[in-house]
Amino acid sequence: QVQLAESGGGLVQAGDSLRLSCVVSGLTFSSYAMGWFRQAPGKGREFVAKISRSGGSTAYADSVKGRFTVSRDNTKNTVYLQMSSLKPEDTAVYYCAADFMDRGGRNSGGFEYWGQGTQVTISS
Repeated sequence: QVQLAESGGGLVQAGDSLRLSCVVSGLTFSSYAMGWFRQAPGKGREFVAKISRSGGSTAYADSVKGRFTVSRDNTKNTVYLQMSSLKPEDTAVYYCAADFMDRGGRNSGGFEYWGQGTQVTISS
């Protein structure tokens, strides 16, 4: 059974940092590119960041570029999202997702497996 379990969310002030983690089980982690998406209240799910299977390539939404960093540890089956200089508009539920063989691009429909999400709330 495939499981993706996010953690690390919480309530912080604008300008603070948070690190999200996503532990993956039930699949061959190194065969999957990993992505982070978010969904704010009343909005659709949007792409945040993605990292290739080896970790050698990353991609970011323009809204987070320079503030967020995605990384992975294939020995721990874990992907991370380091978030800095947080803004109130970063408030959302954050989801990690797995894309077999990195075929899905930035489209949420291209990711086969999803976590349950972790709430991130940024106060002004």
